[in-house]
Amino acid sequence: MGEGMSKRLKLLSGSDSEMEERAFINPHPDWDQGAFTSGSADADSAGPEHFDASGNITDGFKKKVQKKIDNLLQQMEEGLKTADPHDFSTYTGWTGIALLYLQLYQVIGEQSYLQRSLDYVKRTLRNLNGRRVTFLCGDAGPLAVGAVVYHKLNNETESKECISKLLQLHRAVLSSDSDMPDELLYGRAGYLFALLYLNREIGSETVPETNIKEVVDAILESGKNLSKDERKTDRCPLLYQWHRKQYIGAAHGLAGIYYMLMQPEAKVDVEVLNDLIKPSIDYVRHKKFRSGNYPSSLSNETDRLVHWCHGAPGVIHMILQAHKVFKEEKYLKDAVECSDVIWQRGLLRKGYGICHGTAGNGYSFLSLYKQTQDKKYLYRACKFAEWCLDYGTHGCRIPDRPYSLFEGMAGAIYFLSDILKPETSRFPAFEL
Repeated sequence: MGEGMSKRLKLLSGSDSEMEERAFINPHPDWDQGAFTSGSADADSAGPEHFDASGNITDGFKKKVQKKIDNLLQQMEEGLKTADPHDFSTYTGWTGIALLYLQLYQVIGEQSYLQRSLDYVKRTLRNLNGRRVTFLCGDAGPLAVGAVVYHKLNNETESKECISKLLQLHRAVLSSDSDMPDELLYGRAGYLFALLYLNREIGSETVPETNIKEVVDAILESGKNLSKDERKTDRCPLLYQWHRKQYIGAAHGLAGIYYMLMQPEAKVDVEVLNDLIKPSIDYVRHKKFRSGNYPSSLSNETDRLVHWCHGAPGVIHMILQAHKVFKEEKYLKDAVECSDVIWQRGLLRKGYGICHGTAGNGYSFLSLYKQTQDKKYLYRACKFAEWCLDYGTHGCRIPDRPYSLFEGMAGAIYFLSDILKPETSRFPAFEL
């Protein structure tokens, strides 16, 4: 990035001190195509140290990443000995660890990882409480991960048992009497993810289409009702809130819900996509700050948070999906702007996790790379991974659940494992 561009972005994102309070200044030079094509080995040039002549990540860098994964796994296992024994969620509990080992099995292919995943998921399946229904924070997580792990172990009886129990949550999700929200962490979109995840991992008919359609219809109905109540039917036909606040981000907000509704497996009608979802996405896009970042809620005017849960790193996934679905260049342009703000302000002092940390921000580059095949974004992802290779040395805040998937070390390991196979990378419990 040129000096002028860097200064302009700093001005648009608020004062330097405000930015530095939340993020470290990115010390890395940005991608330099010229240095890459000339094969320059200059340490200050951007690109060659990670890529070979074919534009693939070098074996040397992959070995470095693999070594760090092994090292962090040992630290994580040690740390988990004192973790909350009663947290069985994917977000901060034992199901998240099971999901990490399932990922490592799929990326590295070592059978022992699948066994570790089973050990953890068995623990969670014995402790379902029925209070929450989502993949991230409720029973849907253990049941969906359990179904996949048993399926991969060819234990179809146990796998089908998990699927059956997951589908029993259906009634609670659709209940009009409950205060069920629609967002990803605690609401219907989080249950919808579990259904779509099973169809992706096990087979397209695993969850019947009717079940998926009923959940999608409930989300659409809820969004139309709130939009009508708020008199925003023309501008934002699908509106959602959580705790009476109209959040924008991926975790509690519009971006996460619209992203799920645009998944091909959700089979939303073309008419609904064009008439309800597209104008709603465009409404959110018009809330964008001049910096390229997004507010945490529709009423918020402060450009502060650059997290997956609130800000550009979550919104970018919605925008990239909109580009896939609607094929309009304006969405890709917005995604590139998101990427630039994440590159500048995404090395977070909050830590290395995926919900509000550097690893989660790194996924935005992987997703943009998969969609564009532009090596610039793979390079940026590698640089954020490099930051995670120095885990614990930057003076970041230590999260409440320091070894968990969404707040802590397990999430950073998950991101590093996706660097080994960027073409198949997916933000856990979110990207499909």
